[in-house]
Amino acid sequence: MTRPTVLILGAAGRFGAAAVPAFAAAGWRVLAQQRRASAAPLPAGAEAVTIALADTGALVQRAAGAQWVVHAVNPPYARWDAELLPLFEQGLAVAERLHARFMLPGNVYNFGAGMPALLQEDTPQRPGTRKGELRMAMEAELQRRAARGLDSVVIRAGDFFGGGTGSWLDLVIAKDIAKGRLVYPGPLDTVHAWAYLPDLARAMAAVAGDGGHRGCLRLHFEGHAVTGRTFVDALQEAAASLGLRPDAGFSLRGMPWPLLRLVGLVHPTLRELVRMRYLWQVPHALDGRALQARVGPLPATPLVAALRQSLQAMGHGAAVPGTATAVRYR
Repeated sequence: MTRPTVLILGAAGRFGAAAVPAFAAAGWRVLAQQRRASAAPLPAGAEAVTIALADTGALVQRAAGAQWVVHAVNPPYARWDAELLPLFEQGLAVAERLHARFMLPGNVYNFGAGMPALLQEDTPQRPGTRKGELRMAMEAELQRRAARGLDSVVIRAGDFFGGGTGSWLDLVIAKDIAKGRLVYPGPLDTVHAWAYLPDLARAMAAVAGDGGHRGCLRLHFEGHAVTGRTFVDALQEAAASLGLRPDAGFSLRGMPWPLLRLVGLVHPTLRELVRMRYLWQVPHALDGRALQARVGPLPATPLVAALRQSLQAMGHGAAVPGTATAVRYR
């Protein structure tokens, strides 16, 4: 039988880099679109497509027959206002020209600081930031295009970690882990939603292969919803298994938010991060029951194992014997 084909836009980014092996392992022919050829080899079943996203005609010709388009394109944080929606429109144009279904990794920005502790697919969206408004506009556009025949799926998840660099884990929390220092951005007793990227990517591949749907579907990925203390404890356990724990233990401090607010006056990225501070102050988790009901139990890497693999991907330590990952299903 001919393998189904998926076009992953932005395959060199954090989510795209996790989606390529996940779809390939699930039996898909993967077309990995990126601006330039990657130095790292792609997995079996994946092909590099070095055609610019804006070159719709060439991209559609190269991806002819693709059943799904995964939009893993994400501009730098400080350039969302100018670039997020135009890039999204380009991705939609490719999907519509291909007559393919469209998949978007979503986040919790849509709900704003007044969000409830448990987020469900029908939770009202009341964004209080420009970034939340942009994400809400993306989903509203998918809903509008459903009337024109575009089938789409938004799979919403918490903060990404693993599967590359550029997350809170490697840029802030564990940035100085080799020096025995950890930083946590919020109160240690507040629940925060996390998504281990390889698990999220496998969930998206499962949804793409479940037989399809009509219209615009929204699903939530449960991931790891844990307090700051649980996350930090798991991180220390993962670090210890890699020989990183100092004799005196790790020092832990909070984020200097007032200082970051001042520096943000001249540093655009820090300014944007400060505006999203509420995500660390408001407890939130995602209800994943609708996703499980659709595709069944999903691989769920235990938190300590996911953090250990993430630290190794950051170049820290070698695994200690007896710490092999056991993936669970839930």
